[in-house]
Amino acid sequence: MDNLLLLPQPRSLNLTSGQNLLNPGKYILLEAAENSSIVFCGQTLQANLRKYTGYSYALSASATGPTELFGIVLRRVNNPEITSQGYRLIIAPKQIMIEATTPAGIFYGVTTLTQIIKQSGLSLPCLEINDWPAFPVRGYMLDISRDKVPTMQTLYGLIDKLAEWKINQLQLYTEHTFAYLNHPTVWKEASPVTGQEILELDRYCKERFIELVPNQNSFGHMNRWLVHSEYSELAEVTEGYMTPWGYRPGPFSLDPTNPASFDLVHSLFDELLPHFSSRQVNIGCDETFDLGQGKSKELCEQIGKHKVYLDFLLKVSQDLIGRGYTVQFWGDILKEAPEVIPLLPKELIGLIWGYEETYPFELECSHFQAAGIPFYVCPGTSAWTSLAGRTNNALGNLLNAAVTGLKYGAAGYLITDWGDQGHWQTLPVSYLGIAAGAAFSWSVETNRNLDLAEALNSYAFEDRAGVMGQLAYELGQIYLLPGLAIQNGTMFFWHLQFSDERLMLAQNIKASSETTKRVPFVEETTLYKALELIERVLVPLNESRMDTADADLIKREFALTAQMMRLACQRALMAADPSRFRAAYGVEIAEMIEEYKQIWLSRNRPGGLKDSLAGLEKLLA
Repeated sequence: MDNLLLLPQPRSLNLTSGQNLLNPGKYILLEAAENSSIVFCGQTLQANLRKYTGYSYALSASATGPTELFGIVLRRVNNPEITSQGYRLIIAPKQIMIEATTPAGIFYGVTTLTQIIKQSGLSLPCLEINDWPAFPVRGYMLDISRDKVPTMQTLYGLIDKLAEWKINQLQLYTEHTFAYLNHPTVWKEASPVTGQEILELDRYCKERFIELVPNQNSFGHMNRWLVHSEYSELAEVTEGYMTPWGYRPGPFSLDPTNPASFDLVHSLFDELLPHFSSRQVNIGCDETFDLGQGKSKELCEQIGKHKVYLDFLLKVSQDLIGRGYTVQFWGDILKEAPEVIPLLPKELIGLIWGYEETYPFELECSHFQAAGIPFYVCPGTSAWTSLAGRTNNALGNLLNAAVTGLKYGAAGYLITDWGDQGHWQTLPVSYLGIAAGAAFSWSVETNRNLDLAEALNSYAFEDRAGVMGQLAYELGQIYLLPGLAIQNGTMFFWHLQFSDERLMLAQNIKASSETTKRVPFVEETTLYKALELIERVLVPLNESRMDTADADLIKREFALTAQMMRLACQRALMAADPSRFRAAYGVEIAEMIEEYKQIWLSRNRPGGLKDSLAGLEKLLA
């Protein structure tokens, strides 16, 4: 078989002559100085053999039996030619061998062998694979604060996918959704992740060679705290602030001039960190838009806004460094003042994020490289504020980050998956971006031309009919029609988010304004073309034959996504008369909202649903 499709594709795969015919009654032999270190790898292979072949292979740590009994050997070796996460997989006619210097390498060999078995059945092609990752850290970050907090079942299933795709770091972006015992007011409506659940997730991740890194924003994005009277004195502003996109009401960032702001952050990490085995922590500190607009205005005018920001960042991070942690922070504020980057301690890791396919990662990477400060490149799935994703943009952004990160010596690659404005995208919409990022961060050279739709069929949707991967890919391409693509989102999403007046402005039905200049007009012909494409792409949905436990839910999720896209087009077409839109589609909107609720609760906790629904319910108002 010369057309093996793996995710990620290995660096070196050489087919040799012959086949290995799997037979029942064999053993998996563990060979390591401490066999306990690779028992989980053997158990994982055991379970996958049972799932895909029906055969039960027992584990053995002794090779004293007949040689022909040992169908598969997992062997830890001391070989400098194999990197710490690398492995060698040899499928010979009589035996399969996985060699690695670490348990993680053995595990990655097992995931590759599993994919070959899944694809080839009982007759495996003889081959030799030599493989290792480009980035030592290949991470995924999921936003659990706007507004979805996944159930434990959802998180376990997601972790299994990440492990199969050789992702080795996971972060759950948190603002107010950890159940701090000392701060119940903040999370009481959010169905937060508890301390016990983090302990369980940490163990589950660790078994699969994934580092669960704590993530708690601690400067900007603190509005969910600061709206409460107990914390309002810590706010930089109370009434509102200006952003690059206009005025926003309410508080947002902590006041860096108030010592109690640091005391709060200190107390949060006191409680949060003991639940994680990781010695890294992401403290956020991004998008401090209101800094210098309120209580810190005078100090910012005296010493400069970036110096005020840097002092607070250093105060928080040096406390954590003193506890033995490596500290991650988002690098967007310091890109405005690259001259201060050399002032950072080497125990910090800058997270360079950008979400458009043409984002200039090169400039920021060069600044951190020149300063000798470690950094990750952080592209995105392009799923948020889009409904169906932005396939072309996701692939361009993820590839750009990988190529540039490798050029400048990035220490890691973190795929980000946000939930801005209500987290309206369903989880399977993100699979395309996660899978592509996993592939590029493992090996750009062998995955640049990966058949991603087919890889999704095999390893995300397990679709024997070969439908879902292409459907997800193509539904995420419709945004390319003229006027539907905007920075960091699609007009499908915003045509549902806009108020009636804002939509009329966008469609140039009311008098021109500054708003109109920032929002592209969408031609009627484009909207009708989008409706036609949505229907065409969705036609084969019910022909899919997915073997996943959530197959029916996935179908419903993509059907809901298409329905929301259609309603967005119809609302834009009727922008001149919102009441006509409600009259024509009121029943469909109500049905869509009810389905949205049910799908939400199938993967996520109830907290946050009310906030997320508010934007949809206004369509009926």
